[in-house]
Amino acid sequence: QVQLVESGGGLVQAGGSLRLSCAASGRAFSIYAMGWFRQAPGKEREFVASVSWSGGRTYYADSVKGRFTLFRDNIRNTVYLQMNSLRPEDTAVYYCAGDRRPYGNDLSQADVGSWGQGTQVTVSS
Repeated sequence: QVQLVESGGGLVQAGGSLRLSCAASGRAFSIYAMGWFRQAPGKEREFVASVSWSGGRTYYADSVKGRFTLFRDNIRNTVYLQMNSLRPEDTAVYYCAGDRRPYGNDLSQADVGSWGQGTQVTVSS
């Protein structure tokens, strides 16, 4: 069982930047794909970005490509989401997620084995 704790959310102006962090504990972090999902009020949770277990592959939702960057630090057991050029439509609760499978590449919601508690990101216009 892995615990995921997000931090770094907050209020930013449109066009601004924010960096989210997700600290993991409880299992071998370095062999699991990690990712971020988000959920706005009244909407379904959606995929944002993920990184493979090796760090060699990244995947991004079309809505965030070119603006968000996901990377991992295996020494600190932490995954980061750097968000630039933020838009009001990025406003949501962002959830860190860990794969249920070792050595995974992509990460769909069906593959998630662990969820963080969520951190609020609000982008003002």
